[in-house]
Amino acid sequence: MHNFIAFDLGASSGRAILGALSDKKLKIKEIHRFPNSMLQIHGHYYWNIFSLFEELKTGLKKCTSDLNVIPEALGIDTWGVDFALLDKTGKIIGIPFAYRDPRNSTAMEEVFKRIPKEDIYGSTGIAFWPFNSLYQLFAWKRDLPEMLGIADNLLFMPDIFNYLFTEMKSTEYTFASTSQLLNANTRNWEMSLFEKLDLPSNIMNNIVEPGTVLGKLDDQLVEETGASDTSVVAVGSHDTASAIVAIPGEGDNWSYISSGTWSLMGIESNKPVISDKTREYNLTNEGGVGNRIRLLKNIMGLWLLQECKRIWALSGEDHGFPELVDMAEKSEPFMSVIDPDWMQFYNPPDMTDAIREFCRMTDQPQPETKGQFVRIILEGLALKYRQINDQLKEVSGKSLDHLHIIGGGSQNELLCQFAANATGAKVITGPAEATAAGNLMVQAMAMGYVKDLDEIRQVIRNSFDLKTFLPENTMVWDDAYSKYLEILKKVRN
Repeated sequence: MHNFIAFDLGASSGRAILGALSDKKLKIKEIHRFPNSMLQIHGHYYWNIFSLFEELKTGLKKCTSDLNVIPEALGIDTWGVDFALLDKTGKIIGIPFAYRDPRNSTAMEEVFKRIPKEDIYGSTGIAFWPFNSLYQLFAWKRDLPEMLGIADNLLFMPDIFNYLFTEMKSTEYTFASTSQLLNANTRNWEMSLFEKLDLPSNIMNNIVEPGTVLGKLDDQLVEETGASDTSVVAVGSHDTASAIVAIPGEGDNWSYISSGTWSLMGIESNKPVISDKTREYNLTNEGGVGNRIRLLKNIMGLWLLQECKRIWALSGEDHGFPELVDMAEKSEPFMSVIDPDWMQFYNPPDMTDAIREFCRMTDQPQPETKGQFVRIILEGLALKYRQINDQLKEVSGKSLDHLHIIGGGSQNELLCQFAANATGAKVITGPAEATAAGNLMVQAMAMGYVKDLDEIRQVIRNSFDLKTFLPENTMVWDDAYSKYLEILKKVRN
């Protein structure tokens, strides 16, 4: 039996997951869970990486002391784009900005004044979002040039923790690909962007492939955690890259949704797909494990539901997600239709107010009950999935008659059924812990226990129970989709 630890850090929580690989089956066990949230200080949003590092060490200590297991390796994945800066002595400069920080929106528009959007997309293949690392780094140059001037190194979020564990500075490929600083074809930094924006390219690191063994734990950490012979592996360190590893797909006629705070919907490709049409659809080409490209679209996801739940809890009505979904199932269908990607849903003070405003603006009834809010959100997501699946069919030429839903959102059976109804595809759900499973299996590949992505996916099929949802009421959903498209026209106008 071979034991590994996956540290999976999300925007709202983090977990330490122990994985045991034996006889081509993977068993996983959560050994530590902890909250994560943005710090709001003087109008800006940050990540408390020092607190997070303490939680990682706690997870490792629980493994060695409570379970008496010394893992062969550990791997870290996080959300994308965010980074920290180090000075010449290797000290972290301040704390990293969070991707929802408001400075990024204005930075993106300023970059477009210097470099045409078409040129940026043509080289990077990355969709335009204000939180992309490109715009964050430009914001540093614009707003904090003195601090950027003392920076000697840029480490993306998972690379920070790899550095704290090993003192090794590197950038893992799948994460680098989210930054909009990487050339999609050469898989190296796109130097023209640094030159035209007067950004320091010397702070960027060498890029390593997922499955690279970075080294052993620092001696002090060995003493502190008891992990005496544990290697640190650069896994698919962007969490979606790790999640896609664990899709139990066969062949290539399938699409996927990694469903959580964000819904990441896409297909796998053997090479970047960059065209006027993919740019029009704002599809992104992110790196994957096994020399694959993840051609996908970022959809706002269950963030809308999470924020509504938070607002209700503030008023003393703290319902669990299963209870809220049950309320939605009992509510009337298609009362109002929303676009989950409306930018006012990005980070509003009150998500319920934002949803009411969307409905008011588009001349639709405003929801009043919690069930109505939740149903509107879930139906809106499913209709968005239909739109993106159709776009992926168009640019790939595939029929995409299977849709794999992985991640925490795969446990929301109402949303999964809605996705089948809206897309007309056979929906296969699981594993819910896809990110951790993919992280663990790339560690196993790095240590030589599986050879490639195909063998990893066979292990996943051996290891997890999957559930299937077949389309229902497709004509009703076709009508709702037509209404959805009309609503999009109103929002654009």
